[in-house]
Formats: sequence, structure tokens, C-alpha cells
Amino acid sequence: MIKFALIRERKTPPDRRVVFSPQMLQEAQKQFPQAVFKVESSDIRIFSDQQYREAGFLVSDNVTDCDVLIGVKEVPIPHLIPDKKYFFFSHTIKKQPYNRDLLREVLKRRIELYDHEVITNKNHGRLIGFGRYAGLVGAYNGIRMIGKKEDLFDLPKAEDLPDLHSLLKQLDKIDLPNYKFVLTGSGKVAHGAREILEHLKIKQVDPETYLVHEFDEPVFCHIDVLDYAKRKDGAEGSRMEFYKVPQNYDPDFMKFAKTSDVFIAGHFYGEGAPVFYSEEDMQHKDFRIKYVADISCDIAGPIASTIRPSTIAEPFYGVDLITNAEVDFKSKNALAVMAVDNLPCELPKDASEGFGEMFLKHVIPSFFNEDKDTILGRSKMTADRKLTPLYSYLQDFVDGKE
Repeated sequence: MIKFALIRERKTPPDRRVVFSPQMLQEAQKQFPQAVFKVESSDIRIFSDQQYREAGFLVSDNVTDCDVLIGVKEVPIPHLIPDKKYFFFSHTIKKQPYNRDLLREVLKRRIELYDHEVITNKNHGRLIGFGRYAGLVGAYNGIRMIGKKEDLFDLPKAEDLPDLHSLLKQLDKIDLPNYKFVLTGSGKVAHGAREILEHLKIKQVDPETYLVHEFDEPVFCHIDVLDYAKRKDGAEGSRMEFYKVPQNYDPDFMKFAKTSDVFIAGHFYGEGAPVFYSEEDMQHKDFRIKYVADISCDIAGPIASTIRPSTIAEPFYGVDLITNAEVDFKSKNALAVMAVDNLPCELPKDASEGFGEMFLKHVIPSFFNEDKDTILGRSKMTADRKLTPLYSYLQDFVDGKE
């Protein structure tokens, strides 16, 4: 018998998401009757303690009797329980300095840490995450930004709406200018953003047509790496090579910056990859982009106008096209930016339900089938006070040598 606990989110600002909704937890119990599921009491979770009780689960302030503790965000150091298995987004795999002490403490307390971000299949494709919901909310916020800046419509914040269905209903009430939208990325984030554009019935056009035509209706163009990057030697490139050796490529996004009004950034950006545009590019007389919904949110990275993350409370800021200084997003010479870095928090109900579905499909079975697909093996970062071989590259980071 394995005892699982859904733990309380304790990070500030508070996060209302949870890995399993009451309904999905019932499904997990049905599929794995040999498991015991317990819920740590929380007064901020999107589903109430009472909803879990009504679904048949024990809700308690004490989960120290459980073996596997499942959360969403980082667990604050004082609340880490020694000798347990933990699942959460640790934000340590890229050597994030702000979580160095967390990883050290995980090791010290003999915790087995499984990071949601590295729950992958054998081809290293991510199996679970909140990417789709980041894309949905990010694109919605981008549309909301247009309405606010131009006084065209006033969409409510996503966090003030009960669910995705309500969000989509709000979009049914608006009319957009005849803007050209460029969307980057090929993963769950980009496809979430694309759902919003398709719900708005914005017509998709191919890159060749998009770059040379103006339209009497809103249109969007969904582009991938070989549309916005080119081989330095002029040879034909490949996606696989771009991801493996991005240094072989130069930026080729300016042709879209000169023909687009709205940029929705849903790509994954790897170290060494070419930038999309620089401060100098923004000063070019033909630079046309007025709005950037930067869902990827790489600060001081590939998109020069993303100078800081924004917040759910204040999602928009402006960047002066000439000075690159922050200004009000409604200012005349401002590029309006949305760069919220925790977008799925705005749709906690739908995001939690979708995440639980993936976690039940891919992770829970691994505890009962001897991890035949090595899901747990690939995502286990620590064991017996040591980094596992896959994550031994973090040793210098733990030791403070980098």
C-alpha cells in the first residue's frame, strides 16, 4: 500500500492550483484501489476541503504519515518533511540560483525529489504540465491588452472568471481590428494560444502570403524555428539541428516584425539560439509590432522588449521604442507588453483538472507497474542524499561552484 497526499500550496503569492481535483482523485482511487489518498487542508485551493470530503477523502492538517507528497510549486524549506518522496516544480534544473538552498535542503533531508518538469517519455518529450493553460491565458491577456490600450473593449481578468468556458464566452462579445498576429512555437503553449485565435475565428494564412499581403480582416500566421531563423552559411536548415546546434543560426524574425501588429510568443528558447529582435531592431523605422504577449517570458533574452516579468495584478507595461525604457503601456510611442510568468494561476480550475488527468495517466501507474516505462526513473532528481546520475550536472551548483 502506498499513501499519497495532496499538499497545501504555501508559496507567496498564493497559488490556487492543485494536482488533482476531487473528481480526478476519485478516478485515481477507482483505478488504484491499493492506494490511499489524503488531502492536506487548504483555505486557498480552488477546490474546497469540503469538496474533497464529499468525494470521500480524508482532509487533515497532518500528512506526515504519507509516503508520496504531491504539490505544484516549490515547498518552502521549513515545511519539507524528511525521508519522503515529493513531486513539485522545483525550478532547479536550470541551476536557478534562488532555489539553490531548496535543493541543498532536499538532499540534506534525504528526500526523493521528482520534478514535474522532467516527467518525460523515452524521447524526452514532456508528459505533463500547465503549458496549454499558459497559452490560453497568455493569448487572452494579449487580446485584453489591445482592448484596454485602444479603448475598444474591456475584457475582465481571466482570474475573475470561473473557468475556461466563461473566458471563451467573453471573447464572443468583441470585435478586433484588422491586425496581423504572428504566433511562435510548436508545443503545448503555442497550441493553447492558437485555441484562442481559432475561437475568435481569426483566419490563418501561410508565412509566404502573410509577409507580402495586407488584409481586410484579422489574420494570424503560426511560425516555427525555420521561419524565424536561418543557417549562417545559407544552407538549408533543419529543426533537429536548430535545437541541437542553435549557434549555427542567425535571426530571421525581422521580416515578421515589419509585417505584424501583434506578436504572441509561445516558443521554447534554448541557450545559444538567435534572438527575435534587439533594442536596435525596435528602433528601425519599419518595426511594426505594437503588442507583445510574451508567454515564454525569457527576461533580458531573445525579445528585447521583455525587460521584466509582469504580474497577474498588473499584467501590462510599455517599453519606449526608442529608449527601451519602461513607460505606461498606453503611451503613444510604447510597445505594449504582457509578460506574466505564472499565467496558469489565472485559470486554476481548468488547469488543475487538465494536470490531474495527465498525472493520473502517466505517473500514478508507475508506482504500481514497477515503473516499466521508467517515468519515475527519469524524473527522480535526488535519492539517499545524492543527486541521481541524470542530474549529477547540478553538483557544482549545489556546491556553490557556479
